[in-house]
Amino acid sequence: MSANWYSYATADLAAQACAKKIALHLEQAIGGDRAASLAVSGGSTPKLMFAHLAQHHLDWSRVHLFFVDERCVPPDHADSNFKLCDEYFLKPAHFPHRNVHRMRGELRPEQAAQLYSDEIADFFELPAGELPAFDVIHRGMGADAHTASLFPGEPLIEDRDGICAAVYVEKLEKFRITLLPGVLLNARHTVVLAAGADKADPLWQVFNSPHRPLELPSQIDTPHGRNVAWYLDDLASAKLT
Repeated sequence: MSANWYSYATADLAAQACAKKIALHLEQAIGGDRAASLAVSGGSTPKLMFAHLAQHHLDWSRVHLFFVDERCVPPDHADSNFKLCDEYFLKPAHFPHRNVHRMRGELRPEQAAQLYSDEIADFFELPAGELPAFDVIHRGMGADAHTASLFPGEPLIEDRDGICAAVYVEKLEKFRITLLPGVLLNARHTVVLAAGADKADPLWQVFNSPHRPLELPSQIDTPHGRNVAWYLDDLASAKLT
């Protein structure tokens, strides 16, 4: 898989560059007469990115925020992706609450996924069967090469029609809610942020192995990685150079 990737000395520098690219794409998107759309992921490395993104002085009233995935917990739970984003980005940036579209992890997983699919379809005014095109989607990658909440072996990795689904992550023995590959692939721009030595081996596999996203979900970006930019620290990219 060919890809545009950039490596930085530290995770914080990679997160800063990633936030700058997101802000640039959003600034270009709100230059027209419509609102921009951003979907974000959670995790320890995105926490750094959120803090940097909050320092950009965009017109946040013209940006709508969505989530790539969520844990099945209430929004005030320590594991909630929304809580992390709220603490490190939404509150510091004074992001308008009315523009935040969170996954309702406190509901039954299937119900939450259906409600989110409906909310996205309504926001984008989608005809039946069409998928949204987010201006920017931010994703990460786990040490097992999972992305969003699409883990190795998940049958929905091959889904190109749905918007959002509940998935049972066997290794965690928990449900999660996630956007589906058709939506991820339809984004106008995608940024992937990954850091840490535990990402070095899976990154090498994602970039150099034959295309087999069922085993390496982070390969879903198509073999050409079009409109996808990877932001890595030097520990994560160690085997790519």
